[in-house]
Amino acid sequence: MNYDCVRTRFAPSPTGYMHVGNLRTALYGYLTARSTGGKMILRIEDTDQERFVEGALDIIYNTLKDTGLTWDEGPDIGGPYGPYVQSERMSIYKEYALKLIESGHAYYCFCDKDRLEELRVLQKASGQAPKYDKHCLHLSKEEIQAKLDAGIPYVIRQNIPTTGTTTFHDEIFGDITVENNTLDDQVLIKTDGMPTYNFANVVDDHLMEITHVIRGNEYLSSAPKYNLLYEAFGWEIPKYIHTPPVMKDATHKLSKRNGDASYQDLIEKGYLKEAILNYILLLGWSPKGDQEIFTLQEMIENFHIEGISKSPAIFDPQKLRYINGEYIRKLTPEEFHEKALPWIRKGVSKADVDTHLIAQVLQARCEVLEDIPEQLDFIDTLPVYSNELYISKKMKTNEETSLEALKAALPVLEAIPEAEFDVEHIHAALFDLIAKLGVKNGYMLWPVRVAVSGKQFTPGGGIEICAMLGKEESLARIHKGIEQLTK
Repeated sequence: MNYDCVRTRFAPSPTGYMHVGNLRTALYGYLTARSTGGKMILRIEDTDQERFVEGALDIIYNTLKDTGLTWDEGPDIGGPYGPYVQSERMSIYKEYALKLIESGHAYYCFCDKDRLEELRVLQKASGQAPKYDKHCLHLSKEEIQAKLDAGIPYVIRQNIPTTGTTTFHDEIFGDITVENNTLDDQVLIKTDGMPTYNFANVVDDHLMEITHVIRGNEYLSSAPKYNLLYEAFGWEIPKYIHTPPVMKDATHKLSKRNGDASYQDLIEKGYLKEAILNYILLLGWSPKGDQEIFTLQEMIENFHIEGISKSPAIFDPQKLRYINGEYIRKLTPEEFHEKALPWIRKGVSKADVDTHLIAQVLQARCEVLEDIPEQLDFIDTLPVYSNELYISKKMKTNEETSLEALKAALPVLEAIPEAEFDVEHIHAALFDLIAKLGVKNGYMLWPVRVAVSGKQFTPGGGIEICAMLGKEESLARIHKGIEQLTK
């Protein structure tokens, strides 16, 4: 291409949420541009007005801004190739469609729905693939003009050759050749005057000087038709990069209808935006080394088109959780507290708890923020629990040893002044007791954990939990544990 630099585009339709595959396309387009010193263009493809969803444009803008995927030209900031919203470019598409009619590469089609349905039924009955039969291609100029003058509804169709082959090159899949007689004469301009996606994106990509077209491989089957359009206009064909689909499992694509998460859903569940972007990067792309955690700048420095796989990418929630956990642990304590606080408050209503301490305990043990509330369900109210929780083979504790441990710990904890009832002083007091009694740590700390939480598994041990609860509540729970074990 003779253009000054690499130019990619992200061209979403405003039809609702931003699904994972969409965001990955935006990310790969952004990285292809930024890694080569090129430009990223945002274009809104809203020709399918029936699927337009109110508020969807805001979702697109907000998601891209939130994840740092900036663009150089677009509807909001303008640029030399605008407008960047397809519905504002209507006259352009009709102009180019008429040029194709003049050159014989397109034609008016006046067939109504009844004829098209009848044709489809007949083809199906005879085992043929459904395809338009070029009926209107043979109308004379006079017949066409008469129908236009009479106001008969029409579409404009691409005139696909019936013989020969079309070959296109994809940067991932290589050269692909198809027989022209297998291709349908696709509609370019619909009856309402709106262009189809397949036509508008070709015209726009050329006029906006797009050098690299990155999209899902579901468009591989349409690429021959795009090539024929480029050739009909005498335009240079951009580089195609068809990415593999993102799958829920080996046979099912991710789908919002099936309850699969969108970007917004993942954010609402407590995933960090940086972690989501990092995970999406790896859905179908492999780095050259072993590194898996990338900042956005590191993504730019390491991204290469050759790393994109042909094979479908399976969305692995556990891998996403792992990556999110890595990002959580990279946060400063204050950053984590700020992000965790709304989730802490979903699990804890007591006003006098030390949320900073809770966050400090949680940070090393948290993978997703939505897990926080259920980990704290013992703070407001001690749950009903069985004495069997005190029995631990690993800690070598049973009900009898636990009763002895709690009775020994109670006066030691009571002796700590209220103002000093924190992790440091509780730790010192209990470990002095452990040394004095000559017992293992678990002998003392396991019963304390169970007594103050009513659980075997908690964020932090008994010492941290006592500090979270405060002196009065901790002592009350240990008293209750002693009473329960005494019965």
